[in-house]
Amino acid sequence: MNKNLRWLIVFLLFIATGLSFLDRQVLSIAIIKIQQEFHITDVEYGMVNTSFLISYALMFTLGGWLIDRVGGKLGLAISVGVWSVANSLHAVMTTFSQLLTFRFFLGMGEGGCFPGAAWTVYRWFDKEERALANGIAIGGSAIGAVVAPPLTIWLSTNYGWRGGFLIPGLIGIAWVIAWLVTPWKKETMANVSQLEDGPKETVSFLELLNKRPTWIFIIIRFMLDPVFYFMMFWIPKYLSSVRNVSFEEIGKLFWIPFLALGIANILGGWFSGQLIAHQYTVNKARKTVMGIAAILTLSAPAISWVSSVDVAVALMAVFMFAHGFWITNYITSISDMFGQKATSTVVGLSGTAGAVSSLLLNPLMGVVIQRYSYTPLWIASGLLYPLAFVLLLVFIPRIKALSFGNKQEVKNQPLFTSTT
Repeated sequence: MNKNLRWLIVFLLFIATGLSFLDRQVLSIAIIKIQQEFHITDVEYGMVNTSFLISYALMFTLGGWLIDRVGGKLGLAISVGVWSVANSLHAVMTTFSQLLTFRFFLGMGEGGCFPGAAWTVYRWFDKEERALANGIAIGGSAIGAVVAPPLTIWLSTNYGWRGGFLIPGLIGIAWVIAWLVTPWKKETMANVSQLEDGPKETVSFLELLNKRPTWIFIIIRFMLDPVFYFMMFWIPKYLSSVRNVSFEEIGKLFWIPFLALGIANILGGWFSGQLIAHQYTVNKARKTVMGIAAILTLSAPAISWVSSVDVAVALMAVFMFAHGFWITNYITSISDMFGQKATSTVVGLSGTAGAVSSLLLNPLMGVVIQRYSYTPLWIASGLLYPLAFVLLLVFIPRIKALSFGNKQEVKNQPLFTSTT
């Protein structure tokens, strides 16, 4: 029962992260009909997306902080419940202000998803299986991105655009019920605190921000998230405007890089666990897989130079495969270092940094594309992961569990506390 229960938890996390990406992408397809019906302008649509990103960025940190205090079971139930209700409410919207409000609450709920998944995996899995479990858990997001376009079109065709919001929202509410009734027994967990039934031992923001690894993880996410969002938001336009691919053909090609991402999320976690099983240290195992990922991303600039559309999409798939290797072991490294006390908070802080960076840099990407071309962005995409890997090697020489002192000790520590 122990093993089966643990993997059931991971499967539920897989569904949750898949729903998070599915629910946020429904609007990008349904907006065509919504604009026709409610005469919403492109500027207003931009405001709707900004509303989501602002609440999503804020709640990545606040949601992580909350989950470190109330635990993954209640925290994720609240998170998925809030965004599922918000998504369902899109189905009854009749004004622009309602759409703006529901989008804000969607981002508010989704902000707690990945910190909660990381916290839960840490509690249920030891160091050998943790990366694989994380890969499966976050791999749902990639699969959600793959199925969102055809599923949304099918739902909208058969049940109207409102059904495209309502049905996934109801599935999310059903998920919350299944999550809450799933038994969590302390004897089945890999990392059980004796304080489980009492006040939870947590770490203050001040102490976390006084640790050098916290800042390195934040900086790395700030650097790399815009690259990932560039791949998400700009691939269809690139294929259309530069490669002259038809709308129908884009639909047949766009899912391929995200399928590669989902496979890599799982495979990257499995590979890391296998290295540990073969006597690699946690530090060497995580960094080996992330180093391979950094090398693979160097292929990105070639996307601009190859003549074949199929080869270009294949290179995009290689890049997203590399990102899957990277992000699984990046998040697992955070849990390796910060444990149950602060994993969600640090994942949240780094996620907020990435969301803010993406919010700031996406308009700049448009300027670069309009004035020059996509080439500078493909080059940057290929160089940033190796640069991030160098930062990781230099400033976090060993991935190992951190110790947290009392308030007096924190007060006397330098800003960049040594990790050795």
